[in-house]
Amino acid sequence: MTLHRLGLISTRLEAFQAVVRFGSIRRAAAALGVAPSAVSRTLRQLEEGIGTPLFERARQRLKLTSAGEILVYHAGASQAELEKACAFIDDLAGLRRGSVTVAAVESVTRGLVPEVLSRFWARHPDVEVRLAVTGSAQAFEAVARGEADLAIGFDARPPKGTVRLASAALRLGALVRPDHRLARRKSVRLADFAGERVILADASLTLGASLEAAMPADATALRTAAMTNSIHLMSDLALRGHGVTFQTRVGVERELADGALVFVPLADRQLAPRRLILVARAKAHLPAGPAVLANLLTAAVQALDGH
Repeated sequence: MTLHRLGLISTRLEAFQAVVRFGSIRRAAAALGVAPSAVSRTLRQLEEGIGTPLFERARQRLKLTSAGEILVYHAGASQAELEKACAFIDDLAGLRRGSVTVAAVESVTRGLVPEVLSRFWARHPDVEVRLAVTGSAQAFEAVARGEADLAIGFDARPPKGTVRLASAALRLGALVRPDHRLARRKSVRLADFAGERVILADASLTLGASLEAAMPADATALRTAAMTNSIHLMSDLALRGHGVTFQTRVGVERELADGALVFVPLADRQLAPRRLILVARAKAHLPAGPAVLANLLTAAVQALDGH
């Protein structure tokens, strides 16, 4: 049951949050199933009650004022706490329902997270899991802001307001097809791929920064076929024979198990192992269902250490 139906979120606040989320009164009204005039009237009443504008209206565009920014931040934090309270009450009633929000990098959503969720739902089938795929720093910040209960990311320092539940050091390697000339090697260096087409992570990923520091002095020796922020696209292009890519084993579990791709560890000294980190909110007690998910994810992350 939603907070609005329980009467814990007012109609005015719900309309305000919808306008912020969708960026326009018309789209917010469509999502809420009401007329745009009703949303406009509700916003006007909210602004009159607060005594200050929440939006700047210019050229038919809505932009939050300073007051609007303050309200949207604290409303989101309050909503997260109310949802947690409802989950606690469900626990007391023995219902074990509620929801848990996880923010995670793309690679863990291709193998690790689905495997853990299968075991989790076997125990708690009525707990809803909201999974947001985002960058590492953004995932950890979502936990710090109270927008997510758990986050999984690489290398980024967990911010204040979060606690580290588990971490694992993961080796970087080259992903090649089984027929590649280096597929049987025990280890390789980036320079071994001089003249070959490579598929690289762009600067928006922490992986991209790790690789850039270890690139050969003559970086032009590597022929960049593609640069992307999608781990899935990188491995898929390598699988199709469009080039070699570099990443950890996380996210390509199925391809490695099937033998479609081979992981060859990188031995470049400049390449430190990547650190996969699971965090939760500091001083926060998760309800029973989400706590089980946190424990399962903790075990799954720790099992990867050294791989």
